[in-house]
Amino acid sequence: MLDLIVLAAAGFFAGVLNTIAGGGTFLTLPALVFTGIPPVAANATSAVAVFPGYLSGAIGFRKELQSFDRPALIRLTLITLAGGLVGSLLLLVSSDKAFSAIVPFLLLAATLVFLFGDRIRNWAARQGQAVKPQGAIGLFLVCVYGGYFNGGLGIVLLALFALWGMNHIHQMNGLKNGLSFALAAISVGTFAIAGLVEWPQAILMMIASTIGGYAGAPLARRIPAPVLRGLIACIGFGMSAIFFWRLIS
Repeated sequence: MLDLIVLAAAGFFAGVLNTIAGGGTFLTLPALVFTGIPPVAANATSAVAVFPGYLSGAIGFRKELQSFDRPALIRLTLITLAGGLVGSLLLLVSSDKAFSAIVPFLLLAATLVFLFGDRIRNWAARQGQAVKPQGAIGLFLVCVYGGYFNGGLGIVLLALFALWGMNHIHQMNGLKNGLSFALAAISVGTFAIAGLVEWPQAILMMIASTIGGYAGAPLARRIPAPVLRGLIACIGFGMSAIFFWRLIS
């Protein structure tokens, strides 16, 4: 019963956080590990748990996605699928011991990216330039990271788009949500086929995160952005510290 409460609460608040600002992975992954799921399977199950949010986000930005040149959008989606597949396969061949050793650093990096996301995007915008061939390489590498570990993916994608010279925030968010959905779909499919997903826990967290996503909308209008950012950063740093402690103990 305690495990069910922990998973449902983590899923609910992850949905709230993802709707407001992102950072749900900081809750879903530690909760699954806490309830006894091995780290690699926990990461895969966490990806499934937050999947509905990517779908709703992509649908919500469908007009922005339709404004992109179709051949270019298809090309970017194919690159995303390839990168996500490579990252997912890397997770499949990672042992629990290896993943446990790297996850504290991934959580810490994702927290720093979240905390300094605005500065990263502003810096990227100042460096912005037209899309060049290496843009495909950058997207591929970012999606490999996203397929392996999803934390902070949205902020990294926005920074990448700024480097490409994009400056229309709604179009950037639309592309981010569309590509994130494609990446999540290939990851979830890969993990499901490989048998890594703990489905009872995943379904419970999916339902809770969907409810939390709806609850997060009115909260987004009431909580000051600095307060929320500080709260999520504290959660991220706290989870990183716990996993570092588990690593050295």
